[in-house]
Amino acid sequence: MNAIATWEEVPIFESESAEAAFWGEMRVDLRLMEVATVPSNEMSESVTITLRMDPRMLSRIKRLARSRYLNYQSMIKQWISERLEHDFRSR
Repeated sequence: MNAIATWEEVPIFESESAEAAFWGEMRVDLRLMEVATVPSNEMSESVTITLRMDPRMLSRIKRLARSRYLNYQSMIKQWISERLEHDFRSR
């Protein structure tokens, strides 16, 4: 079995069967896998903040998030991300 030393050696597959055939013949070099992992102390990219908000507004946000089957905090982060992208594009 051959080992790939760089991710660039993995082709773009035309089908699942082509991908299965490739991985049937190849394996990932362990050194490449070690480089691909993130040390546990670097895994957290989030920072906790405190945001004061009108309780009625928060209640409405939670209700809206529930109707969309989302966590309200994730929905707020999504809104902020979308707004940032919009503002940076319009510069």
